Amino acid sequence: MSAATTRSRTPRTPDRLCAEAVDLARTAAEEAAFPGVVGAHVSVVAEGDRVVTHFFECKEPGYRGWRWAVTVTRASRAKNVTLDETVLLPGEDALLAPEWVPWSERLRPGDMGPGDLLPTDAEDLRLEPGWSGEDAPPPNSVVSAEMAELAEAEDAEVTDLTVAPVVPVRGSIASVAEELGMRRARVLSRYGLHSAADRWDESFGAKTPMAQAAPASCVSCGFLVAIGGSLGQAFGVCANEFGPADGRLVSLSYGCGGHSEAAVMPKPLRPAPPVLDSMASDVFPLRPAAETVPGADEDTDLLAADLGHS
Repeated sequence: MSAATTRSRTPRTPDRLCAEAVDLARTAAEEAAFPGVVGAHVSVVAEGDRVVTHFFECKEPGYRGWRWAVTVTRASRAKNVTLDETVLLPGEDALLAPEWVPWSERLRPGDMGPGDLLPTDAEDLRLEPGWSGEDAPPPNSVVSAEMAELAEAEDAEVTDLTVAPVVPVRGSIASVAEELGMRRARVLSRYGLHSAADRWDESFGAKTPMAQAAPASCVSCGFLVAIGGSLGQAFGVCANEFGPADGRLVSLSYGCGGHSEAAVMPKPLRPAPPVLDSMASDVFPLRPAAETVPGADEDTDLLAADLGHS
């Protein structure tokens, strides 16, 4: 082991003048902190040649185990110690805040409420581009379905039919019917369908508070899984694990903040109409009416009657 390596692992001895500058370090810590929160001197550590850091206890509530670190230094061959920096650092037993976690990792199913928006990432693994017809070959292309059928027809005309056609067996139709669910003894009636639709629409329909505050409906959401049958025209299954209806049958007019296109912000709310105290007009006469004294007309009539009798 070289001598340089031995010196690098050996703790440095603090500079004597810098280590004695405890009062200077305390004054600097008290200027940076609130009054009365700088505690006793804890330790002194050599950071380099003529560079020393003094540690003081922190008595501020909420900062248990923290230390005020004040670094002082002096120039070569100088006896005047100067201040380098003052900072509050955590100790070994300090109370630290938990590690920050992005909101996308903190979110859990059921955390979304009415009016909340959950933007989806452009590279979300739960979504993939839908079929828009742009990838389909043109009708006159050599790889189009029409051209392939024509090619097969021409090959059939010049090819001998040596293989006998396959005749469907008796049980093939029954197996297909069983797969489609048509071999049940009884199926849901129209009344049963309507009753189920009313229940589902009441729980996850357009009139719910969640749907009223949603930026868009489920019919345009990429997390909607279509279902078969007549109910598929009005309902689907939600497949957004962060949505309030994950795994539930939702109406196509339902919606929530977890819409796959929720990155588009909704329109701003319209301001409330002005409040008017009255809809009638106020009358402001140009000349005020003459003031009348209550009972004046009655006194005048009585005086006139007395004069007439006399």
